[in-house]
Amino acid sequence: MTFTPRVFSGIKPSGDLHLGNYLGAIRRFVPMQDTHDCIYCVVDMHAITVWQDPAELRRWTLELTAAYLAAGLDPKRTILFNQSQVYQHAELAWIFNCVARMGWMNRMTQWKDKAGKNAEAQSVGLFAYPALMAADILLYKATHVPVGEDQKQHLELTRDIAQKFNNDFSASIAAHGLDADYFPLTEPVITGAATRVRSLRDGAKKMSKSESSSDMATIYLMDDADMIAKKIKKAKSDPEPLPSEEVGLKERPEADNLVGIFAALSDRTKADVLSEFGGQGFGAFKPALADLAVSVLGPMAAEMRRYVSDPAEIERILGDGATRAGAIAEQTMAEVRKIIGFVR
Repeated sequence: MTFTPRVFSGIKPSGDLHLGNYLGAIRRFVPMQDTHDCIYCVVDMHAITVWQDPAELRRWTLELTAAYLAAGLDPKRTILFNQSQVYQHAELAWIFNCVARMGWMNRMTQWKDKAGKNAEAQSVGLFAYPALMAADILLYKATHVPVGEDQKQHLELTRDIAQKFNNDFSASIAAHGLDADYFPLTEPVITGAATRVRSLRDGAKKMSKSESSSDMATIYLMDDADMIAKKIKKAKSDPEPLPSEEVGLKERPEADNLVGIFAALSDRTKADVLSEFGGQGFGAFKPALADLAVSVLGPMAAEMRRYVSDPAEIERILGDGATRAGAIAEQTMAEVRKIIGFVR
């Protein structure tokens, strides 16, 4: 079956947005509007796999939507909504819980990382959320998903669930006159020079909303120009000058991170950045990176604040998107209910 090229992706509203969210996801969403049918989601149902303060969850949902809009997503060309407004996500997730195998879920490295040694105290939702992620994607029969390196395993699980559903219900799919490849085997899209931005204080750690080692570790999208420059100035580096070739970054995680951020913000490659700054020390490189970051993030922060000041408009955009997404979702679910034998 030939599926309409469609992109789906979503971000959890579970904390203040940072540079990693922007470079790893939001910035890459925008150009896809020109080449694909795009659906972007605020995945608030994923957020509650761990406890969230309701007032904070609402604030983060509105701020994430504001970031989508400030970055350049056009709600007239792109469907933009929050997950909990389209109930079919939960409906298909339950069906996929019954298709997926326990062993598949147990192998998810993110589950192991998040649960740690206290797995029995974690929510069932945290364990099973890859099935909800599969439902998010396959509900719209998305062919491509822009993901970070850390989400590739979950997308592979989505493909496994799609294949197993297609196989398990092949006779029923055929009986209802539907194509044997009912759900697509979605492809990951991993692009850009900084798809996994690291902490400014520890190049071994991912930049995170919950970074506790230092207030200087994370650049937030709502930081002002002075704070952005200060954080970059204090970013951990090393005493050696920058290499002239990318291979020279291999054993230098902090240098690699800062060069990757510069490359991503300027839409260049790391090799191109090093051709300009190779041989120079961080005393010259950091001010140039700070100026670049402020020039890119400053206008976006201003736009975010403008949108956040009008929550009713954000809610209107999300509601319109949910209506459009719901129409596609119900078309899929009407077929899925018949395929698995539900009586309506």
